[in-house]
Amino acid sequence: MDLRSLVADTRPLQEEHFRRLWLANIVTVVGAQLTVVAVPAQIYTETGSSAYVGLTGVFGLVPLLVFGLYGGALADVFDRRTILLVTTAGLIVTSGLFWLQAFLGGANVWLLLGLFAVQQAFFAVNQPTRSAVLPKIVPLELLPAANSLNMTVFQAGAIGGPLLAGVLIPVIGLDWLYLVDTATLFATLAAVVRLPRLPVVDASTAAPGVRAVVEGFAYLRHQPVLLMSFVVDIIAMVFGMPRALFPEIAHVDLGGPEAGGLAFALLFAAIPAGAVLGGVFSGWVSRVDAQGRAVIACILVWGVAMAGFGLAIGLADVARTPMLIVALLMLVIGGAADMASAAFRTSMLQSAADDAVRGRLQGVFIVVVAGGPRIADVVHGASAAAVGTAAAAAGGGVLVVIGTVVAALLAPAFVRYRLGR
Repeated sequence: MDLRSLVADTRPLQEEHFRRLWLANIVTVVGAQLTVVAVPAQIYTETGSSAYVGLTGVFGLVPLLVFGLYGGALADVFDRRTILLVTTAGLIVTSGLFWLQAFLGGANVWLLLGLFAVQQAFFAVNQPTRSAVLPKIVPLELLPAANSLNMTVFQAGAIGGPLLAGVLIPVIGLDWLYLVDTATLFATLAAVVRLPRLPVVDASTAAPGVRAVVEGFAYLRHQPVLLMSFVVDIIAMVFGMPRALFPEIAHVDLGGPEAGGLAFALLFAAIPAGAVLGGVFSGWVSRVDAQGRAVIACILVWGVAMAGFGLAIGLADVARTPMLIVALLMLVIGGAADMASAAFRTSMLQSAADDAVRGRLQGVFIVVVAGGPRIADVVHGASAAAVGTAAAAAGGGVLVVIGTVVAALLAPAFVRYRLGR
């Protein structure tokens, strides 16, 4: 096996529409991450209150949940190119309004939070639609590679964007960060404009609403393979995502300062860094037909890595620096495994679902991806208060392994699932 077979499979980039969207996304993701950092930074500057900053979680999650589901219903009725045009334009407008209020010296935290909620609503409709479009512009056998390429860009932006914002805020100010985000979105708009019409096969003639969303869930109930793709992700994230513990681990277990510090930054960057490395060396994903087994294997690796992370933290008082290195390595391995799992699960949704419900299922996917880690924050926070951070993290990893094995035994059809079957 040579190096070329290990690095990311770039064949999807030979498809011109995917290539334009992907290249535009490199620019747009970095710009979006600037706003992700700028909004809480501006709120804290205006209020001096972390409580107000915390409200971004509520104002971001609620529209993401509501419009993620409703956006999927829209994507199963209307031409998907049209939806992408409208939502991309909406993101440009809201980002421009962020710039305008900062340029005018905005000091209204509720205006900021309101704009953030509107922006997340547009994003929540855009993303399921964009995922539902992928099988129309990329061959079926290249979907895992295409999803890996997309996720690699997203994770790289999640690392580089905040670092860039942290450097630029003192130099150019918040208003210019918002303006950069606004400008980068035009790259995506240009790529979307050049897409062909993307009507839905056997689209419903009824107006999208609550009934359409319910019908999407009803369809999912009778598709055990697709249903289990959500179940195993919930198991992995709810029990296995320890990010809520990172501040306490960095300060108490690793001896860092009470707020921030090197260990703190490294812990938060390790999982995205692992996802980027997993994406760079994702050439193997296109050669995997047994995607059900691959998902189970990836989630088991994630669970073992999180258990190893907790164990390393538990031993940190014996050898702090070596255990920090081991802990970070476990997070990196987990991030790479999660990237591969997400690429396979997304591909399964795109290939196994009927086109008429593909948008709604991608909406459910957005909700699960957004909601699972937030539930994990609550679960891990409560567990750490009872048994300590190391036991909470390690125990969560063990529960991931147990839960995944049980799910595999209860749903053999998921384990047997192969590409296109």
